[in-house]
Amino acid sequence: MNISKLASTLEGSEIIKIAGEINELKRKGEQIANLTIGDFDSNIFPIPDELKDGIVEAYRDNQTNYPPADGVAVLRENVSSFLKERFKLEYKTNQILVAGGSRPLIYGTYMALVDPGDKVIYPTPSWNNNHYCRFSGATQVPVKTSAENNFMPTADDIRPHVKGATLLALCSPLNPTGTMFSKKDLEEICDLVIEENKCRAADEKPLYIMYDQIYSLLTFGEQFHYDPVSLRPELKDRVIYIDGISKCLAATGVRVGWAFGPEHVIEQMKTIVGHVGAWAPKPEQMATAKFLTQPVELNNYLSTFKGKVQRSLDALYQGIIQMKADGFAVDAVNPMGAIYLTVKVDYIGKKTPEGKILQNSADVNFYLIKEAKIGIVPFSAFGTDSGVNWFRASVGACSLEDIQQMIPRMRDALSKLK
Repeated sequence: MNISKLASTLEGSEIIKIAGEINELKRKGEQIANLTIGDFDSNIFPIPDELKDGIVEAYRDNQTNYPPADGVAVLRENVSSFLKERFKLEYKTNQILVAGGSRPLIYGTYMALVDPGDKVIYPTPSWNNNHYCRFSGATQVPVKTSAENNFMPTADDIRPHVKGATLLALCSPLNPTGTMFSKKDLEEICDLVIEENKCRAADEKPLYIMYDQIYSLLTFGEQFHYDPVSLRPELKDRVIYIDGISKCLAATGVRVGWAFGPEHVIEQMKTIVGHVGAWAPKPEQMATAKFLTQPVELNNYLSTFKGKVQRSLDALYQGIIQMKADGFAVDAVNPMGAIYLTVKVDYIGKKTPEGKILQNSADVNFYLIKEAKIGIVPFSAFGTDSGVNWFRASVGACSLEDIQQMIPRMRDALSKLK
C-alpha cells in the first residue's frame, strides 16, 4: 500500500527463484547439476590470465577513483579499434558508452528512447525485455516465435506490429536459446525497419533497433554472427548495440560492458547511466582496455574457452537426442552460439509417482530438480506462457563430467512419469 505503482507491478526473477531452490538443496548436501544461471563457474571457466593480471596491476597503480561518466578514454578508443577490426564497424569514441555490464546499458537505451505508452516489440522467448518495458512504462508487444525457426523472429512475425512502434529489441546469439539470426532473416527485418521509418513524418519518433550482441564472439562451427549496420549501413543512426566482455571472456563479475550507436542517443544514455552511478569499476576498465590490444592472447583464450563450452553443449545435446531416439518425449535444438541449449521436455499432464499431475512447465522443472537433481529454466521465465514445454539449459556453471552424469538421472526421473 505504501510503495510506488511501478514497484508493485515488478516481478522477481524466476531464474533466481529456481536457483534459490537449488541452493537450498545444495545446502542440504544434494549434488545438483545447475543449468539455470547464465553465468560461469570461474574455477571451470576462469577469465584470461592477462585480464586478471591487468586488473590487479590497475589496483596496485591506485586507479580507484571515479571513472569518466562515459568510460575511460583509452577503453573507448580501444573498443572503437576493436569494433573496426572484428566487425568492420566504425564508431568514434563519442558514440561509445561504457557501463557496469550490459544491464545498465539496456536500461539506459529504454529510458533514452521510450516514453510511457510507446510500443516496444520483442520476441518471446527473450531475456528481460518484459521487465524493462515495465520500468519505462512501455506498451509491451511480445512476438511469439517458433521452434521451426529456432525461436528467432522473422520479418513476417514483426511486420503486423511496427506501425507506431518506438523500439525493436533483438538479440543474437539469443539468450535463452543459443540460436542465431540467419543473414536472410536479419536482412528482411532491417528492410522492414527502413521501410517503416521512411513512412514516418519528420516530427514523428523513428523506430530504433536495440541489438544485444553480448554473445557475438561465442559462436560455433560454421555459424556467422550478423549485425544490422553491417547488413544495412543506412540503419546506423537507428541501431543501438549492446556488447561487452561479460560472456565472451567469462567475465560476468568484472562488469565491463559497452553500448555504441548514434551520438545523440549515446549522449542521453550517458546522462542516465551517470545519474544512477552504473559505471564499470575503473581498474577493470583499464585492464579491459589493455587486453583488447592483445589479439593473440584474446584469440588463444577464445579458442580454448569456446572449445570447452562447445564440448559441454554437444554432450548435453547428444544426450537429449539419444533420449529422444529411445522414445522419451524430449528434443533439443543444435547449439549455434552462447552458452545455452534449447531443450524440450514434453511431460506436462503426466503424473508423478506420488500421483501429482505436472500442470505446467514450472511443475516439470521442479520435478526434475527434485528427482533428477537437474536445474533448467522454463521459457516462461523469458516471456512465454507456462504451457510451453521448452527450457533453457546453461552450461557455464557445470563441468563436462556433471553434464555427462546428469543424463542417466534425467532418463530415470522421466521414466517414472505416467
